[in-house]
Amino acid sequence: MSGLRIDHVGKTFGMFEALTDIDLDFPSGRFICLLGPSGCGKTTLLRVIAGLETPTTGRILLDGADITGMPAHRRGLGVVFQSLALFPHLSVGENIAYSLRIRGADLATRRRKAEELLALVHLPGVADRPISQLSGGQRQRVAIARALALDPRLFLLDEPLSALDAKLREAMQVELKLLQQRLGISTIVVTHDQREALTMADIVVVMDHARVQQVGPPLEIYRNPVNAFVADFIGTSNLLPGVADGQGLSIDGIQVAGARPHGLARGSKAAISIRPEEVVVHPAGEQGPNRLPAEVTFVRDLGASVEIMLACAGRELLAVTSPRERPDVRVGDRVVLELPPAACVVLPS
Repeated sequence: MSGLRIDHVGKTFGMFEALTDIDLDFPSGRFICLLGPSGCGKTTLLRVIAGLETPTTGRILLDGADITGMPAHRRGLGVVFQSLALFPHLSVGENIAYSLRIRGADLATRRRKAEELLALVHLPGVADRPISQLSGGQRQRVAIARALALDPRLFLLDEPLSALDAKLREAMQVELKLLQQRLGISTIVVTHDQREALTMADIVVVMDHARVQQVGPPLEIYRNPVNAFVADFIGTSNLLPGVADGQGLSIDGIQVAGARPHGLARGSKAAISIRPEEVVVHPAGEQGPNRLPAEVTFVRDLGASVEIMLACAGRELLAVTSPRERPDVRVGDRVVLELPPAACVVLPS
């Protein structure tokens, strides 16, 4: 079987449970993001895959072979650490070819490989420069090139872009994705940045409290979160509490249609999740299904979009629209919110 299998892996440190029954299958050639808040277990899982930590329970299989007990240096993986861990006393080329030197490759081979990888990461002609002369983004590319020097079976990156400024970070997200597509190498990135995961990943693994909460393509997770944590963590979501009825939820006595999740009994507490871009703001008094009264509390024009904060059903909600479709509303205006049924996801409380 080709790909990575994480077979019911658990990891404890003394009494602390860092990973709980992680069971995942990833086909070869995919870009995977482990996403979650600090302390959720994502870096521990990456270290277990890399062989830097030994699981307390479960197995790691790569291309059908059990590598759980295999030392890290024999797994054939490329790893980029959050700190990058570049050697300041070596040149750029020497950093990239360091693993080849350890393996006994001759100088000409090391030099040729370093030049090839520098061209691959769009840094030609800098092999002889000291690391201290590179910018943050250039150092990031050197760390990536060094991890690729041994043609790894699996590419692992732990918060690789966290130290970069926002603009460079977004550019590197695209570059890293394009590089992965060009090489076709299975890649796993740890991040707490939802935008980063949605930009790069083929598969997103959302984690919290040492457990996997949801796995799937980015848009599937964004549009159909399985619980309130995922809805709130992935992007921005409005959550409205209510009580389950025959068609969806009753919120403040107003029936809001939406698919009732399997196993949610009539009368049980639940919530509707709806993304801000799906909320439609109408003038006060307009009638129709799935509509709730609200009051405008704040309006912010961001140029490319307009954010409207609203008080509704005892909660603060956000509506986002384009400048062209911006409703004529001001702070203090009474309005009616439309929650389109197709955009409403009903979640257990």
